[in-house]
Amino acid sequence: MKSQSPLNKIYKKGFYGDFENKNEENLIKIKEVSNLSIFQIVKYKNSRVSINDLDIDGIKLSEKINSVTSKEKTRILWFGPNNWLVVSEDKNLFHKVNKNTKETDFAVTDLSNSRAIIEIEGKLIKEVLKKGCPFNFNELNKNNCINSVFHGITITIDMIEDSPEKIRLFALRSFGESLYHSITDASLEFGYQSI
Repeated sequence: MKSQSPLNKIYKKGFYGDFENKNEENLIKIKEVSNLSIFQIVKYKNSRVSINDLDIDGIKLSEKINSVTSKEKTRILWFGPNNWLVVSEDKNLFHKVNKNTKETDFAVTDLSNSRAIIEIEGKLIKEVLKKGCPFNFNELNKNNCINSVFHGITITIDMIEDSPEKIRLFALRSFGESLYHSITDASLEFGYQSI
C-alpha cells in the first residue's frame, strides 16, 4: 500500500502573493516534507534506566527544555519531561529503537503517518508565524523547538537553521490542509514560492 502525503490534493508549486519584482532570495519558500520516520519516545515514571543509556542513531536524548539534538539524518526534539519526538530520514530507525528498548522502560510509538510537516524558509518566516502564534519568536534559535498553536491549530515548531532561517512545522495530519492554508495566507504579503 502506497502512503499519500497529507497535502497531496492542495499543494501546488509556483509563486504566490506579492512576489513580482522581488529577488527570489527574498521570497519565503514553503514545501511539504514527507517520507520521514517520526516516532515518540516516553520514559516511564517507574523506569530506573538512565536516558544516557539510550543511543538513537548516535545521538543522546537531551533533558534540556525546548532543545533539539541532531546528526545528519536525525533530529530529536525535547517534547516534555521524559518525552521526545524523533524525526529521521532513516525509515528503519523506529524498528531499531523499538527492538533495542525494553517495554518496561520506554513507550516507543510510530507517528509517521499521523503528521503533516511543512517547512518554511526565508528572512521573514518569523513574521509569518507571529501572525498566528502567541510565542515570542525573537527567542527561537537554531536547534530549539516549541509546542504552541497557529490560528488554533496545535503545532510543534523545530528551528532547523538560523541563516537562512528554516523551520519545520508539525501538525496532526487531519489539520495539515488548514495549517497549509493558514501559513500560505500569512505569507501572501511577503510573497512566497511553493517548491
